Amino acid sequence: MKNIFKKISTTGLVVLALLAGTSCSFDEVVDPNGPSVDGVLTNASKGQLNELVVGIESTLRNGIAIETTASGTMARELYLFDADPRNTGDLLGKNGIGLDNNSFYSTTQWAGSYRCIKNATVLIEAAMNTDAVTAAEMNGYVGFAKTVIAYELIQMIKSYGQARIDVSDPDNLGPLLESGAVLDYVRTILDEANASLNNAGGSFSFNLSSGFDGFDSPQGFGEFNRAVAGMAAVYDGDGNAALTALSNSFLDLGGDLNVGPKHIFGLGGGDQSNGLFKVDGENGDQIIVHDSWIDEAEPGDSRVETKTNPRPDPQGQDDLNGQFETDLYETNTSPIDIMRNEELILLFAEASILAGNLGNAEDALNVIRNAASLPDYSGDSTSSALTSEMLRQRRYSLWCENHRMYDLRRYGLSNTLPIDRPGDQIFNTLPVPLAETQL
Repeated sequence: MKNIFKKISTTGLVVLALLAGTSCSFDEVVDPNGPSVDGVLTNASKGQLNELVVGIESTLRNGIAIETTASGTMARELYLFDADPRNTGDLLGKNGIGLDNNSFYSTTQWAGSYRCIKNATVLIEAAMNTDAVTAAEMNGYVGFAKTVIAYELIQMIKSYGQARIDVSDPDNLGPLLESGAVLDYVRTILDEANASLNNAGGSFSFNLSSGFDGFDSPQGFGEFNRAVAGMAAVYDGDGNAALTALSNSFLDLGGDLNVGPKHIFGLGGGDQSNGLFKVDGENGDQIIVHDSWIDEAEPGDSRVETKTNPRPDPQGQDDLNGQFETDLYETNTSPIDIMRNEELILLFAEASILAGNLGNAEDALNVIRNAASLPDYSGDSTSSALTSEMLRQRRYSLWCENHRMYDLRRYGLSNTLPIDRPGDQIFNTLPVPLAETQL
């Protein structure tokens, strides 16, 4: 991360601009004549600030495919059958091997998330040190950037269990902090961001991609901010605060489960495609469903059919097998949800359990069950039973979306995972990259 930050500081900003004629793609180009970080931090133009916004949204996508397949493999919800043996070896602890803190599954997400965080940090300082924008416009930039930083730090906690929150000086980075301290910081800056958004007027002075349609104003983005705040509070075990935040988000118990901001992708020069898309029936690069996800599904659960396909020509790899493959994304430019109403309903259920509102939790879980063609929940109405049901519904609603490993870890259930081969191990956090531990 230190090297990444120094590169940004010394060689100029990575400028990312929307492709001409469309709001559905990003085009990433390095502008050799673009402003350096030092140049943009004082008296930046509105155009420079807006370029940073586009860059932040684009880099928010970095590392999604690797973090999802790595955590999904470790959580025994999928395998990635491809040419890299580390995906079926290292991540499952084959023959007692440990995770490598200098491998792609350790470094890719870390570098990608911190590039986004650094860009957002630059935007905050630049917006606060220019005469080119009004106070309301400045609040819009700051509210946007702080929300993104908070979201990225949550992803770091989910994958690594720790993160740095002080990255303003690339030559003097702050210490690695554990989950609790990071979540405290995240919740604070989300509230600060919300206050900024509330003072940002009726519209932003910058454009977001079509992935943020409906969330591209201070009010709409504020609803996303409150959704992230609800997630952070749930992860911090604070049910009442989570319910308050979610009540001001885009949560809708009776609404479309798919509503929410999304990552968008494109095939233009410098853009990136959806790395989780796989061609149906392809051998050599395929996300295979772990058999336990199929075998343990409740009869009639429509999510099995909508998210996966039977393999037309089942093949094993590295003594591993699976009869189903992913069918989550239609094409290599299909969007990936950042957050959607379905996840918010599940967070509402979890927050209600934490707050002791068990009836509300059961009602929310029934919304998810009914949407999956399942009847109402008929188990015990106790906190323990409803927690198990909530985790079950998260397992099936959020399959292959980088949730399962963290869900098991935060509830102390990682040891319940199956061992796929003799000698395999269970890991529930990715290792912090080697370069970060030597600072």
